[in-house]
Order: sequence, then C-alpha cells, then structure tokens
Amino acid sequence: MESEGSVNEKGRGLVFIISAPSGTGKTTLVRRVMEQLPNLRFSVSYTTRPPRANEREGEDYHFVSPSVFQKMVEGGEFLEWAEVLGNFYGTARVNVKALESEGIDLILDIDTQGAKKVMEKVDHSVLIYILPPSLEVLGDRLVKRGLDSPEMIHFRLANARGDMEEAHWYHYLIVNERIEDAVGKLKAIIIAERCRKKKFVVEATKGE
Repeated sequence: MESEGSVNEKGRGLVFIISAPSGTGKTTLVRRVMEQLPNLRFSVSYTTRPPRANEREGEDYHFVSPSVFQKMVEGGEFLEWAEVLGNFYGTARVNVKALESEGIDLILDIDTQGAKKVMEKVDHSVLIYILPPSLEVLGDRLVKRGLDSPEMIHFRLANARGDMEEAHWYHYLIVNERIEDAVGKLKAIIIAERCRKKKFVVEATKGE
C-alpha cells in the first residue's frame, strides 16, 4: 500500500527549514511526518555536544570533536554553522540539483541563525517555525523530559523567548499543542509546497 502523498506529491528538490525552541517537540513531529509522507530526507547535522541517552550517531546528529568541527569549517564543508548554548552545530552543504533529479525534498533542523544563512543561499527553501502553546507549557515539557538541570531549563526558556521573536519572518508558523494536529499541519504545508512547485514548472513550460 502506498504512503499518503506518494502518487501526486513527489519531492522536487525543496529544502524545508524547520526551527523551534528546545522542548517544543520538533523531533517527534518531523519523524512522524517522514513516516507518513514519501520522498523526504532528513539532513543530519553535525554537533560538538555529547549525545543524550536516547540519541544515535548518524541518526539524530553526527557527533564530532571541536577539532574535527573546526577542520570542517576550514574546509568549507558546511552550508551554515553556529554556536548555540556553548556548543557548535553545522549543516552539511546541500546539492539541490541532485535532490531534484532524485525527486527528494530535504528537511533541515536548524535554529534561526542558520535559517537566515540558508535562506540566502538556497532558492528552494521553505521556512517553518514550530511554536509551543506558551512559555509556561514549554517549561513544563522541559521539566518532564528530565534532561536538564533547573538552571539550564531557565537558560533555555530565556533563549526561547528571544528565539520566538524571530518567528515572524518564517513562511509558516505551527503551534504544537497537540502532536496529531501539528503533524497534520506540517504534512499539509509540505504537500501544498510540492504542488505549488509543480504548478510553477508546468506554467513555465507552457510559456516557452
């Protein structure tokens, strides 16, 4: 049985940039959407921070030492990179033409700093920001996941407040109050953008 969207919404080399404060549920949201829509590929970022208990090398991140990360920066291997909460994160370069020829769309999980850099370099980028229902709810989620000290949670909330102020220049905003609703909205955005891209290609062809 084919997945939803497998017939009419094939990937077209689009790059979906998804940003959100830590604890918003972005990882779960992206994974569920990728299970339900075909032709999506997740770009695994590089980081110098140590892996958490539930994270796997090459699946959640590529975990590298600061010296290796620096060599990659010097070698021009990143589309963008930034320091976040004392650790470095980098996104590997994107070959949009290769993605388009394969019928694949790419999902980038990056912060607002990186999103600005990618938007300037990749014409096919679609920016989506995931918001928590409120900072109070976000604080509760950070406490319940049990990964951070009270001091770090306070720091993350302060960082989230400033980060969320950048959401206004994203193309789409999704409030993740109920994961099922958020999954439906993200799927709808991806399918709509795929249709919009295909329509543009058809109209451009007719005009030749």
